[in-house]
Amino acid sequence: MARTPTSATESRDLEDATGGRWRRRGRRLVAAALAAVAYWTLVRPRLLRWGATPSEVSRSLPGDDLLPEATAESTMAITVDAPPEAVWPWLRQIGQDRGGFYSYEWAENLVGLDIHNADEIRPEYQSLSVGDEIRLARADRFPEATLQVAALDPERSLVLAHTAEPTGWVWSFVLDPVDESTTRLVVRSRVRLPEHPVARVAAQSVLDPVTFVMTRGMLRGIRARAEGLPARESTTRAEP
Repeated sequence: MARTPTSATESRDLEDATGGRWRRRGRRLVAAALAAVAYWTLVRPRLLRWGATPSEVSRSLPGDDLLPEATAESTMAITVDAPPEAVWPWLRQIGQDRGGFYSYEWAENLVGLDIHNADEIRPEYQSLSVGDEIRLARADRFPEATLQVAALDPERSLVLAHTAEPTGWVWSFVLDPVDESTTRLVVRSRVRLPEHPVARVAAQSVLDPVTFVMTRGMLRGIRARAEGLPARESTTRAEP
């Protein structure tokens, strides 16, 4: 049982202690609010535009029209010291039960996706057509984790999509030649999130960091393979 103050001095001490607790709580709330504002206004935009130029972020890419009402978008890019024809085979064999996604295999398999990244061009995975199904995870545990090839322009672009309500995702890979031996690989992800604002913010809070980490890893992984470099050397290079 709380002791009743027996003097004016004790009453003032109790008021000071109570006021101090509230002030500390207030400072923590203010700090948390400022951190949230800094993340959403400064950090998040940089994560979702990693490596991309302003023109790459703002331009229309193949697949944008498939999900015009997208509620979230990321555009990330990397320069590859190889022509588009050297990058394209790695994109063409993408998929869980194909060549993998060239990102952090250990992280994907930590949640049971069963991803195995190929380090060579696999002829049996080079056949790809519009309408083909691309698995994102093992079929027995994640039967609905699939995208379809929505558009394919050899050595130029590959669009994977799932646009059925209520959510949706369009994943576009674009190869822009810089010169005869250099390519810009641009990856755009457009998603339709739940309509409820709380659910939408919660989804973005989880998806955005994951998108940044895994897409950056994929871009670096594709670059390493297309350039014929060890993955370690490619990931430690200065980014353009």
